[in-house]
Amino acid sequence: MKKFMTLIPALFYMTGIIAQGTNDKTISNLKAEFQIESTSVVKLKAYAAKAKEEGYPQIVALFTATSQSESIHARHTQTALEKLGIDMEVMKPEYTVKSTAENLQDAINEENAKAANMYPGFISSAKDENVIDAIKTFTWASNTEKKHIEFYKTALAALKAKKLEALPAFYWICPKCGNTFNEPTPEEKCPFCYTPREKYIKVM
Repeated sequence: MKKFMTLIPALFYMTGIIAQGTNDKTISNLKAEFQIESTSVVKLKAYAAKAKEEGYPQIVALFTATSQSESIHARHTQTALEKLGIDMEVMKPEYTVKSTAENLQDAINEENAKAANMYPGFISSAKDENVIDAIKTFTWASNTEKKHIEFYKTALAALKAKKLEALPAFYWICPKCGNTFNEPTPEEKCPFCYTPREKYIKVM
């Protein structure tokens, strides 16, 4: 078991109009999301490294793809905060790397918590405060996390059944919203943001 603290250079400078008190809840939620998503980016890369060490290339591809997806969500959060004039502090993600099976279960638990408990409230507050960028950011992330949950569950079941060959060898990432596809030929347009398929990023 390995525990890490990783420093992410996430110092942002104030741009645009300074946020007013009416956006306080959404600003707080955006900061929380950035902390969570930034941690996920690093943690999932570490999980991919552990899966490689244990000889599970299909799960390496999964963790690599979801890490890249989470980095897109973190970038959108950064942009939304910058538009509100927020200067972020340096993030110090902490996470623990265990076995690949345990790491998959941890990923399932985290995505469930975000999709079921975190994002619905975040989206509701952003709508109440009419922060359009935050609504979009939270919605795209929430919809993507729900797909990640299913990918992780499928991978964990395959790992336990020793049928990893049934898992995808690669994934596609929408570069605009972070939507993740596990089909060899994904949808022609992203259903979340309508980005055309030719712009998707292939992750192996």
